[in-house]
Amino acid sequence: MAVVDLIMPKLGESIMEATILKWLKQPGDTVQMDETVLEIATDKVDSEVPSTTAGIIHEILFSVNDVVPIGTVIARIRTGAEEAVSAAPVAAAPVQESYNSPAQEAVVIETVSHQSSGFKQQTSNSNTGRFYSPLVLNIAASEGVNMVELENIPGTGNEGRVTKKDILQYVSQRKSGGQRPEVRSTTDSIVIPVAKVEQQEPETSNQQLTTYTGNVEIIEMDRMRKLIADHMVRSKQTSPHVTSFTEADVTNMVMWREKVKKDFEKREGTKLTFTPLFIEAIVRCIKKFPLVNCSLDGNNIIVKKDINIGMATALPSGNLIVPVIKNADQLNMVGLAKQVNSLADAARNGKLKADDTQGGTFTLTNVGTFGSLMGTPIINQPQVAILAVGAIKKRPVVVETPAGDSIAIRHMMYLSMSYDHRIVDGSLGATFLTAVAKELENFNGEREF
Repeated sequence: MAVVDLIMPKLGESIMEATILKWLKQPGDTVQMDETVLEIATDKVDSEVPSTTAGIIHEILFSVNDVVPIGTVIARIRTGAEEAVSAAPVAAAPVQESYNSPAQEAVVIETVSHQSSGFKQQTSNSNTGRFYSPLVLNIAASEGVNMVELENIPGTGNEGRVTKKDILQYVSQRKSGGQRPEVRSTTDSIVIPVAKVEQQEPETSNQQLTTYTGNVEIIEMDRMRKLIADHMVRSKQTSPHVTSFTEADVTNMVMWREKVKKDFEKREGTKLTFTPLFIEAIVRCIKKFPLVNCSLDGNNIIVKKDINIGMATALPSGNLIVPVIKNADQLNMVGLAKQVNSLADAARNGKLKADDTQGGTFTLTNVGTFGSLMGTPIINQPQVAILAVGAIKKRPVVVETPAGDSIAIRHMMYLSMSYDHRIVDGSLGATFLTAVAKELENFNGEREF
């Protein structure tokens, strides 16, 4: 007989947590290997978590709508032939509260246990909303640092998060007799005078309720829209965005696609859209300018050798998701077209897997699909650049010929690229963008597909 931990799986390089949507199994239920135990969601995709062993659900550690860090134990499964089906979940020890008489003018608010087993089950958001990575929580648990102490450690990470360096420095200072944060011992009670508690007014009494005039409809954001909003705001706070613009004469590309698209669909069984043509040009330019295919980790620039192109895809709900074409540089036009169409269909039908949105190193967004001429896209973290292509429009332009300049009707398109100015300077960003435009302009209209 053994108890196996079910861990919140790693869902992508930039994904640090996931929201529990639904438990499909409850304590006492039997589960088979690879059988789905729960459904989870991130800002990228909804996914299922399968069981890593066969047995009986012994304990569930988080509830629906809880936000759980990657790598955290979310449930326990008891294995062994002698285990009864009616196994009951282990009940969590209730938080004990004690109250003194009013004459003593004090109320004992909370007694915090510092047992390591209880610590490991704490969520990383704590009571203050502060985030702790699984690594920091594990170090704290092994070193006997309770949650009260942890919440008082100054964090040097992003948004004040406690990093590995912070927790190790605190542990080192504590062992050497250094000054600890001013917190009460975890075996003590936190006391607040009754008089102050009784004089507090309800929070709602001082809050101004927002009022709306006129004929309005109030629509609450759905879960995915909230996650997208948080992701976009976090990207703007993380990266200093710069956007460069250029335009390209894509007449040769448009005429070639128009000529071959029927034969392409007949032979390959899939449509030939403009997206694989754009991706092909981007991949060629990334090979020339690899620094746009990277991410930033502190003061280290991580240049990615794999070229994985994310393509922003609009969903029927109006939300957005970014499936990723892995190793796009190793695919020919047919392979790119099939990958693009397969991922787009899976996204629109809600059939994307967690792996389908992982590992992107550069993102393409086609704002021209909806008629927009250009856009200023927001970087998809932890990437450092995103390229937007606008609508292709016929315009009269000046064309240089051996016989002199002339005016002709050409298919023109604007391109824009937002990039992280911490890594990509204006010279590199503009040069890369111009290179992509030149690739599209010099498209070989006589090529085979």
